[in-house]
Amino acid sequence: MHYANMPWRSVAASVGLAALALMPCAQSANAADANAGTYPNKRIELVVPWQAGGGADVVARALSAAAARHLPQPIVVINKPGATGAVGLGEVVHAKPDGYKLVLSSSELTFLNYMGLAKFTYQDLVPIARLNADPAAVAVRADAPWKTIEEFIADARKPDSNIRVGNAGQGSTWHMASAALAEKTGARFNYIPYAGGAPATLALLGGHIDAVTVSTAEVATHVEAGKLKVLAVMADQRVPAFDKVPTLKERNIDLSIGIWRGISAPKGTPPEVLAVLKTAIARSAREPIMVQTLEKLHFSTDTYADDAALQAQMVRESAQFRQLASRIAAQQ
Repeated sequence: MHYANMPWRSVAASVGLAALALMPCAQSANAADANAGTYPNKRIELVVPWQAGGGADVVARALSAAAARHLPQPIVVINKPGATGAVGLGEVVHAKPDGYKLVLSSSELTFLNYMGLAKFTYQDLVPIARLNADPAAVAVRADAPWKTIEEFIADARKPDSNIRVGNAGQGSTWHMASAALAEKTGARFNYIPYAGGAPATLALLGGHIDAVTVSTAEVATHVEAGKLKVLAVMADQRVPAFDKVPTLKERNIDLSIGIWRGISAPKGTPPEVLAVLKTAIARSAREPIMVQTLEKLHFSTDTYADDAALQAQMVRESAQFRQLASRIAAQQ
């Protein structure tokens, strides 16, 4: 099945069907363990703090399908959007730490508290693994007047500028990306929040806004279809799927921002349960069904990291985003 030309919601449904096809075999092979009462002996809920159809949702459902080969019970994806991810994240922060409720965590976990959107911090969850990471893209419609990022920024610097930039919600990583770009360049944007990167991109396609800062993966199919164009990516190096698109650093704008998506558990989850999850998720991340799904949609597939690496990244990002997030919160 070719996922690249399918709508996000159809991709999520297809991945879910693949999971159902794989589960009976895995459950049968591990029936003895399940009956013995070892973990897990019932389904595992994976909370996605964003709407269905977005990047986080696709990654979660791809993992669910792949994990059917490595766990005796299914991982069931449950979408709990709201408050820039704080609703879903908060539910898992306060969940029973028994391994039966996990969360698809993302970069927002490191700075939502600075925005006043959450009382918890990244330290209130236990990292299991980073599944992938993708840079931000500055995308506009194909018929937009800007051919380069320099032209886009020049217009955004004008006193009467009203360039509407969509993001995944007030205080989201993509809001942070456009705010950081404005600070670096002196541009002025009219930030328009949406419930996720996918609805923001749809608003751009519909002409309701002028640009988006979302992941490269979330605009890739529309770029391929000739409906959108990417002016720059916020990465240290060019992105393979957009090898003709410059990085901001190539344009003398020292800015690199992206999003990671990982799996986290409530604090206090038993070590033996975490060990099962770490092993199963590490193996699942290498399963063809997951790798191929992400590749077809232009998500990175070479950015997996274990719990220690993800923990170190969260420490760095929390310090990196603290001042910017605090300034954004003060402006609200």
